[in-house]
Amino acid sequence: MMKNYTLIIFFLFSFTNTINAQIVISTPALGFSQACASESFNTYYTTFTFSPESELNPTNQFIIELSDDSGSFSNPTTVYTSAQGEVTQSPATLGFSLPTTTAGETYKVRIKSTAPVATSTGSVSFAAYYKIQDEPFSINNLISTAVFCSGSSYLLSIDNPGNTANNSPLQYPTLTYNWYKEISPTTSVFVALGETLSVTETGTYFVETNYGSCTSDSFSNRVTVSEAASGLTTSSISSSLGNPYCSSQGSTTLSAINGIGYQWFKDGEQISGADNQMLVTNESGLFEVNIDLGSCTANASIQLENTGFTSSINVSDINYIEEGETLMVTVSTTANGPEYAWYLNNVVISGAIDNSYEVSEVGNYKVVVTQSVGCNASEEFDFTISEPFPDVSNIPNLISPNGDNINDTWIIPQAYVSGTNTEIIIMDAFGKILLKTSDYQNNWPQNELNFKNVNPVYYYVITTQNNNTKKGSITVIK
Repeated sequence: MMKNYTLIIFFLFSFTNTINAQIVISTPALGFSQACASESFNTYYTTFTFSPESELNPTNQFIIELSDDSGSFSNPTTVYTSAQGEVTQSPATLGFSLPTTTAGETYKVRIKSTAPVATSTGSVSFAAYYKIQDEPFSINNLISTAVFCSGSSYLLSIDNPGNTANNSPLQYPTLTYNWYKEISPTTSVFVALGETLSVTETGTYFVETNYGSCTSDSFSNRVTVSEAASGLTTSSISSSLGNPYCSSQGSTTLSAINGIGYQWFKDGEQISGADNQMLVTNESGLFEVNIDLGSCTANASIQLENTGFTSSINVSDINYIEEGETLMVTVSTTANGPEYAWYLNNVVISGAIDNSYEVSEVGNYKVVVTQSVGCNASEEFDFTISEPFPDVSNIPNLISPNGDNINDTWIIPQAYVSGTNTEIIIMDAFGKILLKTSDYQNNWPQNELNFKNVNPVYYYVITTQNNNTKKGSITVIK
């Protein structure tokens, strides 16, 4: 009976020690003064001590929690969790990363342990921002000037095309913005918060993404806003692809300043239906726009130029050469600093880097012309070299597609084959059209025909370019 009491006392003692096991975690020390994170950098370190080391359970994990932007841990965010038993010695240094929604000046971190459970006090406050957009962006359609009528205002806004040409911060809903007005070439004053700014005073304005005390490249172009007393004033037009623009990149978008109404002109002629703030074009020339600002008007113009080029090749899509013959193929181009690459059956031809190439074998060819100076553009030409079709005198009415390379396809006179614009129609005995082409290659049937007990009969209709018609039958034998 005495042994049983001893055993019970032992278990109670062990259980009491487990319950009472505890550690003390110091206030974490920061390895940084502020955390300005981005896609390219987002690792920060904190150091803390804990005691006694001997009280750590082998399953213990240390956790780093991030407060909200006011420093409160009422709803903390876990930014790091160690593996079980990973950290056993004090002091310890752990790294963590900021969530992409982080934005504020008074964040804190604290350390927690799981076995035994303990929590440190919060660290000193620090500014922390994740700069999800950290590059220049545009406002006012990248137009550097704007104007408003007396007694009115002008609305500056952040552009939001959201493409490679302009990584608009408006794509990221969590961001906020600070507008500024320049008071000297090197100084500016804060004006307002928001995605837009209603300007009622002349001056030069710009906006920055609000990353607090963190420096950032997320800022806009400057816009100088002036006031028009009455009548007509002048403005500017921007081109989304610049000016000159690279026509190989597609059309460019011309943009005017904000107004009530618009009318666009090209080379002095009104463009019908062009009455919006923007005009899409792939042409060069003098573009002008009249802008209705309410109690006054503005006009703007741009001499738009493109740096594309034109090219031509001296051969047809399909060409024929006899065995032993050659064909000189030449490309003419207006490209600036042209470079040439020639291909045969999609394999680059070594050493073929000039604008001419002498073709000596059949196959599928391609030449690519690239402009190496200025606008990076290219143009491609494809053409085929074949042996001439055999010159038979009559239209055959019998073929034997058995794979012996003798009479395997329906070969007709050259007057009807590819290059003559002759329509060829082949039908089965039920009138179902099996082939209809104006580019016959003497290659029917390309697929194996369905032979039954009898030799099938097919019917053809040949219609020449001048509407002469020939009809007949084709018997297929094994």
